[in-house]
Formats: sequence, structure tokens, C-alpha cells
Amino acid sequence: MIKDLSVESKSLLFAKLSNIAYLDPAESNQPFSDLGFYSIFFENNGSQAYCLTNKDDVIIVCRGTQPTEFKDIVADIRLKLVPSSSGNGKVHKGFKASVDNLWEPMTKLLRQYGRKRDVYVTGHSLGAAMALYITQELEFAGYQPKVLMSFGQPRLGNSDYVAQIKTEHYRFVNCNDMVTHVPPSALLFKHHGMLCYINFYGNIRPLSNYQRFKDSLRARWRCWRKGQLFDGLYDHNMGLYIQKLTNIRDTGQEFD
Repeated sequence: MIKDLSVESKSLLFAKLSNIAYLDPAESNQPFSDLGFYSIFFENNGSQAYCLTNKDDVIIVCRGTQPTEFKDIVADIRLKLVPSSSGNGKVHKGFKASVDNLWEPMTKLLRQYGRKRDVYVTGHSLGAAMALYITQELEFAGYQPKVLMSFGQPRLGNSDYVAQIKTEHYRFVNCNDMVTHVPPSALLFKHHGMLCYINFYGNIRPLSNYQRFKDSLRARWRCWRKGQLFDGLYDHNMGLYIQKLTNIRDTGQEFD
């Protein structure tokens, strides 16, 4: 049962699931099964997610941005804020549309399982923003997700919107991951959840602004020495999140 796992173990499991979600159904069934889950794939108008089940749990895993999929890119750049479905606050128009495409078939499945099993939500990149919106939609529909874990998540909505979300949310950010800084907060977009910042050395630590600035410079210097000019894109890679979460040595952060 997922509820019996530590936060560290949950984070690694959910990171692996978010990574598998990039695969097509024919390729993902076995990896999901190896981790103990039966998978159902949802796709509509370019939006994609998996619903995973076992006898105790339901996990919604949203697929992140596919650079080769034009509709994913469109969803990422539609910066307009629009009213949320609950009427509380405003959200990114493109991210909301990505969830709206899947909400009806997803809720049919949740009506079957969501009242009997613990519900969790996760995703990476665009999928992380979708996961946060789905979490609030679940709350509004009378479900209460146990945990949301997001990786490399862009900002989703304004302060009124994120203030209403009650689900426990661990928001993992790998060092200089540039996607976590968009859309700019100057455009009224705000983050939600407990920041779990993974530093240059692979530890999760609460840092001051000055410490984080120094950590950012270390990571950029590493990339420049290797000839990698876009450190923010390098740190966004889901495989790197998994690598660091697998090798976490000393969190320095109390989760519970």
C-alpha cells in the first residue's frame, strides 16, 4: 500500500511512474505492471494520462510535454489566465484545457474506484501542472487525494487559486530546472505545495536565497565545462530526477 511508504520512497516511485508515462501504452504496460499496477490510458485532443490501479490505490499519472507534439507546445505557451472550474481563482488556459480534454472519461473510472481506494496524483513538466489542476478538480468533486507529487512543475494559477488546494503536495525541483520558473510570477502565476529542492550535490535541502544562488552557479559551471549551454533544460530531464532521488544521501528536510 502506498500510504505505508515513506515520503522518500513515494517520491522515487512516483518519479518512475511519471517517466514511464512518456511511453505509449504498448510499451508502458509491462513497466507499470512490474511496479504492481494495471494501467488504463486516456488520450483526447493531444492530452494524455494514465490511471493506474491495484487493490488498494488509484494513481493518476499525467504525461508531460512531448517536444514533437505540436499540441503540447501550444498548451505550454497559452499564458492567459481563465476562471477555474470551481470558480475560485484563475488558472493557465492551456493547462486547464489539457485536463478538460480528459476529465469526463477519467471521472467515470474514479466513480468506480475513487471512493474505495486511496487516490494519488503525479506528473512531470506539463503533466505536473495537469496533476495539480486534477487534484483541485478532485477536491471540488468530493474526492480527497492522499498526496500529490510533482516534478519540474510550471506555475499553474494565481494566488486565489492555489490557496484553495488542500491536498498534501510535494513539489520537486531539480536545481536549475527552468520549467519551474514559468510562467513568470510577474504575470500573477504562483506555485503551490512544499518545495523539495534537489541541490547540485543531489540532496534535498531547505536553502536561503543566497545558498540557492550559489548552488545554481555550481550547476551552471558544471554544464559549461561539459559544453552543455542550457543547464535549465538539462536539469528538467525526468531521468535526472530519478537518478538523484535514487541516490539521495541526506535530505536535511523534515517531510512528516
